[in-house]
Amino acid sequence: MIYETLEIIKDEISAYLNTKFTDEDLDDNQVVLENVSKVDDQSITTMKDKVVLTLLNIEEEISLKNNLNIKIKNGETVYKNNPVNLNIYIQFSANYTSYTKCLIAISHIIAYFQSKKIFTQTNTPLSETTSVTLDYLKEFRFTAELYTPTFEQLNYIWGTLGGKSLPSVMFKVSLVKIERDIINDKGKAITEISGILQDTNS
Repeated sequence: MIYETLEIIKDEISAYLNTKFTDEDLDDNQVVLENVSKVDDQSITTMKDKVVLTLLNIEEEISLKNNLNIKIKNGETVYKNNPVNLNIYIQFSANYTSYTKCLIAISHIIAYFQSKKIFTQTNTPLSETTSVTLDYLKEFRFTAELYTPTFEQLNYIWGTLGGKSLPSVMFKVSLVKIERDIINDKGKAITEISGILQDTNS
């Protein structure tokens, strides 16, 4: 679900930027899903004059880890491991030749997420995506909020990436659910208790 989430975000932002840069000769894919640390690699040309979307970090949402793993379905008790709920940290890096255009693109991205923070299959039709087919993805829900690292953290991030610093903005995408459809065990639901109660005081 990490890849699918990033593809949805990429296509949404790409389509939005196309509406903002209307006077320029641009292709439909203004955002590419790539490792921005390789932006100076001459063999990779897909990041030139693009906004680069990069996954920076993955963390588990601990608050949802201890939910019950038992469900009643069709009169049976079903035991399944809880899904892994993730927060992922993503970065948009503007790699246009024009520094002014980089700043404008970053501003547009911030404005987009300011107006839309919750993504579901209802408000984000997959039929509008342009890069890959995600027809198999029937249901999804995640939120995105602006994440602002300190100067020290930002310096560490770009140092880790090993590339030149670009105008960029980070977001925290919450509750990306990963779950395999594997049932650990089944059993009949307990609907009544039979037996004779005895007075332990007698």
